[in-house]
Amino acid sequence: MKFVIAPDSFKGSLTARQAANAIHEGLLRVFPDADYVLIPMADGGEGTVQSLVDATHGQFLTMDVLDPFKRPTDARYGLLGNRNTAVIEMAAASGIQFMSEQTDPMTATTYGTGQLIFDAIHRGVDEIILGIGGSATTDGGEGMAEALGVRFLNADGQPIKSGGGGLASLAHIDVSQVDPLLLKSHIRIASDVVNPLVGPKGSAVVFGPQKGATPAMIKTLDANLRHFADVIKHDLGKSLADCPGAGAAGGLGAGLLAFTNASMAKGIEIVVEMTDLKARTQDAEYLITGEGAIDFQTQYGKTPIGTAQAAKTVDPNVTVIALAGNVGAGIDQLYDLGIDAILGILPAVVTLPKAIERGADNLTQTAENVARLIKRDGYRH
Repeated sequence: MKFVIAPDSFKGSLTARQAANAIHEGLLRVFPDADYVLIPMADGGEGTVQSLVDATHGQFLTMDVLDPFKRPTDARYGLLGNRNTAVIEMAAASGIQFMSEQTDPMTATTYGTGQLIFDAIHRGVDEIILGIGGSATTDGGEGMAEALGVRFLNADGQPIKSGGGGLASLAHIDVSQVDPLLLKSHIRIASDVVNPLVGPKGSAVVFGPQKGATPAMIKTLDANLRHFADVIKHDLGKSLADCPGAGAAGGLGAGLLAFTNASMAKGIEIVVEMTDLKARTQDAEYLITGEGAIDFQTQYGKTPIGTAQAAKTVDPNVTVIALAGNVGAGIDQLYDLGIDAILGILPAVVTLPKAIERGADNLTQTAENVARLIKRDGYRH
C-alpha cells in the first residue's frame, strides 16, 4: 500500500515538512510496512521556498537587502536542485511583517525584492519562481524595477521618491540601463490574485487597508497607480491598468509584467509541477493533505484542493483525505472538487495557543485514527 503525504504548513504551528512528518508518524503506527512519499507543499505563498528547495534538494541563500522602509535586513531565497531555477518569496524582503505603527504606507517600496531578483539572475538562473503574497507595499513594483536598473524620473529628470506616494511626480521611465541579464530570465509569478491594478477592485482599494493606509492614502495611492499605468503605456506601450492580476502585491504584478519577462500562474499549479507530485502519486491508494484551516476559501487555489485535483488526474480512484486545525463553513463544495474526507485534528475545545502548541501531536493522533479506519474497513488494493 502506498501513501502520498502532501500537506501545506499549519500556520503558527508547523511547517509543511513538520506536518508531513507528523502525519507520517501516525500512519506508521498502523501500517509500518506501507510505502510512503512525503511531499511538503505550498500554494505560492509562505513556505513556497522551503517546499521547493526541499523537494528538489536545492539550497538556501541569504543576502543583505533593504526592507520596505529602506532599512537593512537579510532575506532568504532558494536555488532549486537543477541550479537553473530560483524561488523567491517577495515577503522575505518586502513583507507586511516589516510594518509598525511608525512606518508610512506611502513610502513602502519593493526595492528589496528587486535586489533578490538581481542576485538570482547574476547566479545564472534562467527561471525565477516569484511568490508575491503578503506584501507591505503599494508601489506598483517601482522599487523592484529600480533595483534592476529602471530609472523613474520626474519632469526635471530627477529620480522620484520611493513608494506609491512618489509615483505622482513620475514623468518618464528610462529603461536604457536595465540589467541585460534580466530579460534572459523568465519570471513565473505565483499568485492567485486576479485584481486589476486600479479602481474599486484594484490594489490600493482592496489591499491598502491591511497595509495601514487611511482612506485618504488609499485615494491617493489609487490615483498614483493609475498615473503610473498611464506613463507605462505612454513610454513602454504596455496597457496594465485593468490587467487581471496586475494588482497583486501592491501592484508588483503590474511592475513585473511591465519591466521583466514575466507571466502569471496559480501558485499551487507551479508547486505541483516543481515537486513532481503527479508522477510521485502513481500507484498510490491514499493521498493525505491538509493545512491549518479548511473552509470555502480552500477551493480558490489552496493546497488541499490543488493536491487533490492533481492526484485525481493521475488516478480518479485515489482516496484524498484532508486534515485541518480548523474546519470552517462551506466545505460541502470541496467534496465535488477532489477531496473525499475532511477531518479536524483538535480532540477538544482548546485555546488557540494550546492548539498551536499541540499541533504535531494532534496531527499524528488524527493520522493514526485515519489509518485505523482504513485497516478496520479493509484498504483498497
